[in-house]
Amino acid sequence: MKPKLQNYLLLVTGLLAGVLVSIGHGVFAERESTRATLPVEELRTFSDVFGRIKNDYVVDVDDKELIENAIRGMLSGLDPHSAYLDAEQFTELQVGTSGQFGGLGIEVGMEDGFVKVIAPIDDTPAERAGVLAGDLIIRLDDTPVKGMTLNDAVKVMRGKPGSEIMLTIVREGEDKPLKISITRDIIKVKSVKSRMLAPGYGYLRVSQFQSKTADYLVDAVDDLRKENDGVLNGLVLDLRNNPGGVLNGAVAVSDAFLTKGMIVYTEGRIADSRLRFNATPDDIIDGAPLVVLVNQGSASASEIVAGALQDHKRAIILGAKTFGKGSVQTILPLGSESALKLTTARYYTPSGRSIQAEGITPDIELETLKVSSVERSIDPLKEADLSHHLQNGNSTNGSEDKAEDDGDDDKTSSLVNDDYMLYEALNLLKGLAILQERMQ
Repeated sequence: MKPKLQNYLLLVTGLLAGVLVSIGHGVFAERESTRATLPVEELRTFSDVFGRIKNDYVVDVDDKELIENAIRGMLSGLDPHSAYLDAEQFTELQVGTSGQFGGLGIEVGMEDGFVKVIAPIDDTPAERAGVLAGDLIIRLDDTPVKGMTLNDAVKVMRGKPGSEIMLTIVREGEDKPLKISITRDIIKVKSVKSRMLAPGYGYLRVSQFQSKTADYLVDAVDDLRKENDGVLNGLVLDLRNNPGGVLNGAVAVSDAFLTKGMIVYTEGRIADSRLRFNATPDDIIDGAPLVVLVNQGSASASEIVAGALQDHKRAIILGAKTFGKGSVQTILPLGSESALKLTTARYYTPSGRSIQAEGITPDIELETLKVSSVERSIDPLKEADLSHHLQNGNSTNGSEDKAEDDGDDDKTSSLVNDDYMLYEALNLLKGLAILQERMQ
């Protein structure tokens, strides 16, 4: 296994609708804030407004509440990902990489005043209820989302496990809003899942990037090898609906398949925001073909992985254009209880691409499709069905060979119906493996 990377924690995604406001979905770094020259005249205006509110507002407002709201206002006007973290949110942020938290299990951001679903997390109440990447949440129970801050909306979506919330959702392609009832739960995110798709061909699903995701991935590859007599002819890496996670997790997963070169770099105004990450020797699948699945819900750290593997021509990227979150957030503690989550840099793929608001364009674009089989009353006629057909001189035990393949055929048939994109990825992987073998 490759050497462990320094534990950089730089936030690279949005907010998580749970008890977490989102560390596990981003990469974050803590550093001391620097004091800038203060604009005296502008601050005098601020002071005047503060005084008017204190004296003239219809009800008495706590000084601390006013100041915190002012800070939130400053940050909300910058970008969707900068935010003020109060004591509760800061604590949640610090424990978020554990992969366990309470809530619905969706990664969210703001768009046109509404809460937009970046991605539902695997095996969570939101995913099971049918919430999809790209959904716009317009109501939480009976409360309109319009006018809420993202933090306010996240707080409403939190709640006691077992309690219910009704989401009113606008979805592309639907004539009217959908109402989806979700029961809150403790969210335990297993960041890596694996299985064999076919003899020699493995499947890895990374649902989010945690600090130890790369370790779990290496273990999963070892298990797949053992299951297939020590051989892997190819691998599908599924990053669909992966909203991001800690940067060191994304870098380490990329490094697992790369042997040299840059993985990602960041650029910002200050020196601390300029980071470089390079690959180390060894490829855990020894150069076997790799296909990476992405879609509109693949964001942030997922895009780092897809971009690095694409730029190094190490993998074929298959699916739909990704979310396009290419900014980095830094955590700046404000005393011991609160903090600033501030966008401090953009990240770039090895070739120098910024994917901010652009996303990663797959090598092969394929939208999610539902496939149904065509019923045939009569099987197509083949040479072997003709009377007195000439026998194949090399044929031996054809029926036995067919019987041995029946299990794999059943798996393939199920795959094409359940997950057409994955079915196409497997076909592509098999083709790449054959080509690689013939070129040796």
